[in-house]
Amino acid sequence: MIEDEADVLEINREYFEGRGYEVVCASTMAKARFLLEEHAPDLILLDVMMPDGSGFDFCSELRQKTNAPIIFLTCRDENESVVKGLLQGGDDYVTKPYDLNILNARVAAQLRRSGIMTAGKIELEPLVIDFLSGEATLDGERISLTQKELQLLGCFALFAGRRLSVEEIYRRAWGEASPSATGTIKTHVANLRKKLKLDEVGWFELSSSGRNEYTFSKIRY
Repeated sequence: MIEDEADVLEINREYFEGRGYEVVCASTMAKARFLLEEHAPDLILLDVMMPDGSGFDFCSELRQKTNAPIIFLTCRDENESVVKGLLQGGDDYVTKPYDLNILNARVAAQLRRSGIMTAGKIELEPLVIDFLSGEATLDGERISLTQKELQLLGCFALFAGRRLSVEEIYRRAWGEASPSATGTIKTHVANLRKKLKLDEVGWFELSSSGRNEYTFSKIRY
């Protein structure tokens, strides 16, 4: 993820890490060049307006090092230049301000086209959460979850054993802040408890520490 706005970079990083992706961030193209020597990305999110150059121009340079899909993050007044970027090797673009769920869908689509089907998966045996297929299984049995329940479970599984505030849970699972996060999370947690039978003796437990914190942990027999 190549983005020069620190707050956007952090929000996006938390959002995608909450869905099981490993995210490597660069706030300049110079830093991105350095990171590409250490990492082989499955996909690149590339902001167009960078402090040390144009993302469109940088795209052709990236194409000499990787065949990973490249999605441009552009402002509306840059859309006329998108054709140039796509001709230089870009695969898609998303206009700012964007909905993180839409960006996530575009990322998943590009990964599917690239044949990368294992990205976006969390494996916490016997729980497996696959965000690309939108499915979760527990001990090999498929669990019927809504999209939000899947995202919430993914957030808990990624940070298993760690206390998470409802504000952090909402930000990671929904990609934004909310003044009504407590009630929303409480409702979704109640649904997860029923569907995963978390209130019974089993593989995992989901405990609350007061009204505003939750901890998801594996039960060891």
